[in-house]
Amino acid sequence: MAEDHRPIIIRRKKVVHAHHGGAWKIALADFMTALMALFLVMWILSMADDEQRAAVAEYFQTPLSVAIMGGPRDGSASRVIPGGGPDRAHQDGEQMRIDYRMQTRPADVRRHFQNIQRQIERAIQADPALRQLQAQMRLDLTREGLRIQMMDTDQRPMFEIGSPTVAPYMGRLLRTIAPILNSVDNELTISGHTDSIPYSGGYVGYSNWELSSDRANASRRELVAGGLNPDKLISISGVADRIPLEGADPRDPMNRRITLVLHTEQSADFIRRQGLLPGDAEEFERLLQEELNEELGEGGLQIDQEPTSLFL
Repeated sequence: MAEDHRPIIIRRKKVVHAHHGGAWKIALADFMTALMALFLVMWILSMADDEQRAAVAEYFQTPLSVAIMGGPRDGSASRVIPGGGPDRAHQDGEQMRIDYRMQTRPADVRRHFQNIQRQIERAIQADPALRQLQAQMRLDLTREGLRIQMMDTDQRPMFEIGSPTVAPYMGRLLRTIAPILNSVDNELTISGHTDSIPYSGGYVGYSNWELSSDRANASRRELVAGGLNPDKLISISGVADRIPLEGADPRDPMNRRITLVLHTEQSADFIRRQGLLPGDAEEFERLLQEELNEELGEGGLQIDQEPTSLFL
């Protein structure tokens, strides 16, 4: 038997590991850049005030050709439906949604009232005659909104003793803050308070009830004379000595005060629908917090009760 001299051939498969490239890295980098830009824009908008947001909205509503060359905002197209201009129905509806969110987001509500507080404080600081009243004022944020309290002292009463006649500096103070209160959409309540020292006739004739009401109305007249729109007022009331300052003796002259509350939209609606006045009653606080929780979600508008004024 002849030997087989055919060569032995060994076949080896060459495995080639294909390189997938770095396209996915570019896509991921683009995605992360876009995400970072989104968060940056959201952060800037959260820090901007209403005026700055309006300027940003105006920028994006202006067509590029108009921004560069000038001309009418509605564009220069000759079509039946003009191009390049804003859709008024969409714009108005969107603005209403923005306004509603601005009124209901707790952080924006707090920032809004803090801005008003700072305006009032600056206006008082700018007037040498009013600077002396700083110790008699308290401005603080509550669940109802911005509360402004103007209190008596024995040395500098806001009204003539036992009378609704407004002292000159009190009138000047009210007329100074009236334009600031009028510059915002929030509605206002005014309440008058007295100490617990009664009139000689007790409650049979003219009493602390009438005095507190008369002083609240006298304050209203000064505010209106200073430029406040009367339609912004929800209620004017006198509560006599029934709601003293927390921790103060009922006979303390600081209980003789006028309280202005610039209300949130929810608080104003609550007062109109329920027929209640804002105060320290636990029932009012409970019902109002329930209303706010429904409007704003769980947690509601949680605002510190401690005074935030620089005057204290």
